[in-house]
Amino acid sequence: MRRQYKTTGDYGIGNMIHFVHMTDDVHKLNDFYARVFGGYRYMGIDELNYLPPEDRWASLVMVADTCIETMAPNFPIDVNKPVGKFYTKFGQHLHSVGYKVDDLAGLADRLLEKGIYIGAPGGGKIEKLDPETVYFYPSPRDTAGLMVELCKTDMRNDPKDQDTYTELMRLYEQHPMTFDRFAYVTLGVKDLDSAVATYVDVMQAVPIQDGIDEDLQCKYMTLQLGDCLLQLAQPLEMDSDLGRHVEKWGNCIYSLRWKVLDLNSAEAWLNKQGVRTTRLRENLVYCNVDDTHGAPMFFTTEEIAGDPFAK
Repeated sequence: MRRQYKTTGDYGIGNMIHFVHMTDDVHKLNDFYARVFGGYRYMGIDELNYLPPEDRWASLVMVADTCIETMAPNFPIDVNKPVGKFYTKFGQHLHSVGYKVDDLAGLADRLLEKGIYIGAPGGGKIEKLDPETVYFYPSPRDTAGLMVELCKTDMRNDPKDQDTYTELMRLYEQHPMTFDRFAYVTLGVKDLDSAVATYVDVMQAVPIQDGIDEDLQCKYMTLQLGDCLLQLAQPLEMDSDLGRHVEKWGNCIYSLRWKVLDLNSAEAWLNKQGVRTTRLRENLVYCNVDDTHGAPMFFTTEEIAGDPFAK
């Protein structure tokens, strides 16, 4: 059975088609996701995919119910291209998320009416969306730091759109990581109230849960944006991992969190694969970022009150 997508807003923000993990070696990063998480590559299998407008190389890898685009700039780096510019600044780092939108032109009009800068593929400002343009990026300055690709087409060969999707999810439950599902992306922000207003008022995201996480030293709001949850998190202490990230990078995508069925099994497997971990509390594990190619990753068995994706 195929995945049944949830949407939010008037324009049908739906499937989170991928998050992008920037690296300097796509093959090495692909091997990491395959070895540690059972990552299933479905684009760039024999040869990496090259996209001239962005001057980048990439693959698409499925891990449980979410897709990762593993991406690297073409070398020598063209710093005038967005991908090269990002890598030059951040190096190995989480880069962005992407969403399928039912009415991309309508959403573009809404964003432009609200004064949001939207960028064309490969760079350049869009004043009015051309019907032939299949995706664009609102400026992170206008999205509380999140780089988000909004597109009108499905990802070709997306495993979530295949009749075998539910069987694939059963296999991931049986993996030593015992994947249940992807929980959420965390965006580190300096001003939580301002960030929440941006997503609720502009992007029409749906508030789910707010609170304080004493272990992570942050206050947060978890929102539904399309077929995924997004957590906005403001550090309470700058001497914390999130605090240092926000202090260094400002508002920026910070981490990924998966829900698993057996945290002991997941942690033991991570350690066996050379990924060092810290048990932050009984039901939450954090991976050493040096072992996850610059991407903070968390694994948990915790539930979220009001979670629209709870099974």
